[in-house]
Amino acid sequence: MKRKSLSYESWTCILKRDLRVCRIAEPFVGQAALLRIREVTEPQVWNWQGRSLTVCDRGMAWLSMLPERGGLCITAQLNPDGTVALWYIDMIAGQGVDESGVPWFDDLYLDLIVNPDGSMHVDDRDELDRALRLGDITEEQHRQALDVCAMLQKGLEGGVEALQTLTEQSLSAF
Repeated sequence: MKRKSLSYESWTCILKRDLRVCRIAEPFVGQAALLRIREVTEPQVWNWQGRSLTVCDRGMAWLSMLPERGGLCITAQLNPDGTVALWYIDMIAGQGVDESGVPWFDDLYLDLIVNPDGSMHVDDRDELDRALRLGDITEEQHRQALDVCAMLQKGLEGGVEALQTLTEQSLSAF
C-alpha cells in the first residue's frame, strides 16, 4: 500500500508550490490542504472520455479534503479561475499527519473521478485487485474500497451539487 502526502511531492512536474494545511470541523471533521501550483515543468493533460483535461498547470490549485471518517480523500482540482476541473477521490485505508504537520493517507488504489457535469469513472480497479492477489491489502480493505466507491457513485447519481458545496465550504477555511 502506498502512503501519499497531501503535499503531493511525488508530482515531480510541480517545481514551485504553496501549501496550506488546516484542521476543519465544518463541513466535515478532518484535515484539508490547499496546494497552489506556481510553476511546472510542463502541464499534465489527461485524455479522458474523448477530451483533453489539464489537471496540473501553473495557476491551478488542488484542495484535498480528508475526513476523519469515511475511507476517502477528495481532491478538487481547481482551474486558475477557481472552477472545478474535476474531483479525484481516493479510497483509503488510513490517515494521519506527519512530523511537519502535513496530512497523509494510505491509498487503497481504487479511485473515482468525477467531472463537474456529473459523469464518473472508476479508475484503477485492476490495481486494487492486483494488490489483493499480491497480499498488499486484505480482503476487508478490498471490500471497503469497493463499498465506499459504490456508495459515492450512488450518492452522486443525482448530480455534483453536494461535492460543489463541500468544495466551496472547505475552501472558505483558507
